[in-house]
Amino acid sequence: MTHQTGDEGAVMAREVQVTFDAADPASLAAFWADVLGYELQGPPGDFDSWDAALDAMGVPPERRNDASAVVDPKGAGPRLFFQRVPEGKQAKNRVHLDVRAAPGLTGDDRMAALEAEAERLVALGATRLARHEPAPPLGAGHLVLADPEGNEFCLD
Repeated sequence: MTHQTGDEGAVMAREVQVTFDAADPASLAAFWADVLGYELQGPPGDFDSWDAALDAMGVPPERRNDASAVVDPKGAGPRLFFQRVPEGKQAKNRVHLDVRAAPGLTGDDRMAALEAEAERLVALGATRLARHEPAPPLGAGHLVLADPEGNEFCLD
């Protein structure tokens, strides 16, 4: 196996993009932007809007919800990309996001913070799936939810 290396022979860090298959990329992107405090990615180049950019690219109106993306406004977190696929979700996710909603909190304070965030996300379209109580020393407690298209994620 070969690795791409930098000047000092170390493996170079890679940027990561998380990609979601979706039936409605624009709606799912808006949901995740609200969950994470992200923003919709702006149009390329000097275009004032996505419609102007897509017009210039010759993308017909019926194809304009084929993809969407959200980005961390501070540039620290990964880009989330949403692509339209014809099939629906079939099984449990093998990879999921952990949304760190109660950093530094423990016990009842932690679970109360997670519950408050779960209420906000359910109002945005999430579905609550499970609550896992704290089980020290390793289990701090978390909630399992699903986004509007059924992709599981944890409030951690």
